[in-house]
Amino acid sequence: MIKVGVVGGTGYTGVELLRLIVGHPQAELLLITSRSEEGKAVADMYPNLRGTVDMRFSLPDNDGLADCDLVFFATPNAVAMEQVPELLQQGVRVIDLSADFRLRDAKEWSRWYGATHACPELLEQAVYGLPEVNRAAIKEAKVVANPGCYPTAVQLGFLPLLQQKLVNASSLIADVKSGVSGAGRGANVGSLLCEASESFKAYAVSGHRHLPEIRQGLKQAASTDVALTFVPHLTPMIRGIHATLYSDLSVDQVDLQALYEDCYANEPFVDVLPQGSHPETRSVKGSNYCRIAVHRPQQGNRVVVLSVIDNLVKGAAGQAVQNMNIMFGLPENLGLEAIALMP
Repeated sequence: MIKVGVVGGTGYTGVELLRLIVGHPQAELLLITSRSEEGKAVADMYPNLRGTVDMRFSLPDNDGLADCDLVFFATPNAVAMEQVPELLQQGVRVIDLSADFRLRDAKEWSRWYGATHACPELLEQAVYGLPEVNRAAIKEAKVVANPGCYPTAVQLGFLPLLQQKLVNASSLIADVKSGVSGAGRGANVGSLLCEASESFKAYAVSGHRHLPEIRQGLKQAASTDVALTFVPHLTPMIRGIHATLYSDLSVDQVDLQALYEDCYANEPFVDVLPQGSHPETRSVKGSNYCRIAVHRPQQGNRVVVLSVIDNLVKGAAGQAVQNMNIMFGLPENLGLEAIALMP
């Protein structure tokens, strides 16, 4: 059994992570931490865990966490980086669901997250946890930087085109919609029901924090610099991300459907839909799947890729458990077999 600790178990990502861990046949949950909720029963905050999690929140003490084989950080940005170096010295492996280790450049990280990175020396050591790209490195990693939700949907959609150098990397567009849970559980006027319901809006058009993370991954896939216009939107639903991705072909003859099917043929959680399909966010709700469809409207030069995920599962907690399975040599889909919820 893998002895697991969760730091920051009070947010939506944290409770989703707990739900998956307690249902995992090879994971033993040792402790759940929260500074603000110390001593409170976990099931009192999240009644869906009643009968499965008989624990109370404790302080994030590294001495207690040192008893774990693996610690998940489901904390706000700039928290994990303060504790991870000591945990690594104690032989604990880490999966960080925040952005602390996603960018390789410490100056770039500071520019987007407004703080000085506490352990820049670990940025090169940390493995970016997109299994479809870095599976071999994840297996040996001591620190895994779990990807963001937007970056997961966008990268999986663009990767086959960029890896095969079939599109112009200087004119990529990602038009992406997210459910309100992506904003987190904290009090925020913009995510109140009366503010978000029956409305639809773009935000952070001038630059979203996930932009450098997406560019970093796409640049690696393309082996060249990329220019990406990324526009996120808030939609009046709880879960889900829908990415509509645009690029221009640099070749005339290519079977796009075959390209995507071949690229993801052996990926357990990427489902390439039949030609002409339009994936829906409800088709992945509660599951760890990314469903993708590729289109070439009117057989023109433009490629349109549609990519959907559940932002809390494949976009966060589910992908973290997928990474845990890889790190400990378990079947990749173990504990992640849940079928999407409909309606």
